[in-house]
Amino acid sequence: MVKFLDLAAQYQTIQQDIDTAIHDVIAKSAFIGGEYVSKFEQEFADYCNVEHCIGVANGTDAIEIAIEALNLPQGSEIIVPANSFIASSEAATRQGHRVVFADCDPQSYVISIEDAKKRITPKTKAIIAVHLYGHPCDMDALQTLADQHGLCIIEDCAQSHGAEYKGKKVGSIGDIATFSFYPGKNLGAYGDGGAITTNNPELAKKCRMIANHGRIAKYDHEFEGRNSRLDGLQAAILSVKLKHLPAWTEKRIAVADYYLANLKDIQQITLPVRQNWARQVYHLFVIRTAKRDELKAFLTEKGIQTGIHYPISLPKLKAYNHTKQANENMFANSSDIKLLSLPIGEHLNEQELNRVVTAIKEFFE
Repeated sequence: MVKFLDLAAQYQTIQQDIDTAIHDVIAKSAFIGGEYVSKFEQEFADYCNVEHCIGVANGTDAIEIAIEALNLPQGSEIIVPANSFIASSEAATRQGHRVVFADCDPQSYVISIEDAKKRITPKTKAIIAVHLYGHPCDMDALQTLADQHGLCIIEDCAQSHGAEYKGKKVGSIGDIATFSFYPGKNLGAYGDGGAITTNNPELAKKCRMIANHGRIAKYDHEFEGRNSRLDGLQAAILSVKLKHLPAWTEKRIAVADYYLANLKDIQQITLPVRQNWARQVYHLFVIRTAKRDELKAFLTEKGIQTGIHYPISLPKLKAYNHTKQANENMFANSSDIKLLSLPIGEHLNEQELNRVVTAIKEFFE
């Protein structure tokens, strides 16, 4: 079996450090807050080149808390790419705002700047820039758009730990940014976890208070918040894994290079585009083909695991019927684009990659 993802194999390469970290947290009963959370927050802030990092319970909470901290007028419109996971959009509506979808770019699959421009109204107050599949959005163009209309930019970095836009780490460019540490992410915990990053000290303090029942000091609640904290065990695990993230990222890029070089002559598939201003970290390596489902079945027969992200564009989900934004003509690049995610990660060797490439070539012969 060529595995799509192999977290067990990853654990085996760092087992001693992980086991020691878990043991230390338990020995010190440092389960909620404390030194391990503070340590990881500082390490991750340094990694992202930002001033502030706030650990939270998961990536979805991170987006909700970031939106709440921005204190947008109730019922504001927030622009979200139509091609993303539902967490990017549900966070907006659950905070009492209206989600407005924008089409994706046909080559990078991140938000289309031109389409986003068409969605702006006097009620628009923010844009969620999802750095999808590890590919950064065009942040200069988004910032220009935001400046013209007085909009906030929320970076959704759930799939892009370590990605760079013109030499700047994602998570350090917009007004505020969010990360997920779901186990399958490039930097994943052994359970749920998330973080918020920002260079704005007031936003950082507000986020930390929202995530901890509206307080900084114990029992001194300044407003109603929520319980959304990164726990000590996950923080300690993430500290160990963060040390290995640069090497793991280089391996992901090497795997992507292999696919790009060896699949480029197959006319029936479209490979992901790598912009010269982007350091793409390939959380996913997606290919587009009209025969996606047939190819997926064929690769499964060959013992090769694949994935589909995302089979239904957000506006066409039942959850968003009420928005009446499902018209396919509005989202030509996001509706039914037939993307297939190939195995990627540091667990793959060249023999396994050759199996994937050979099987794909055989299918299209």
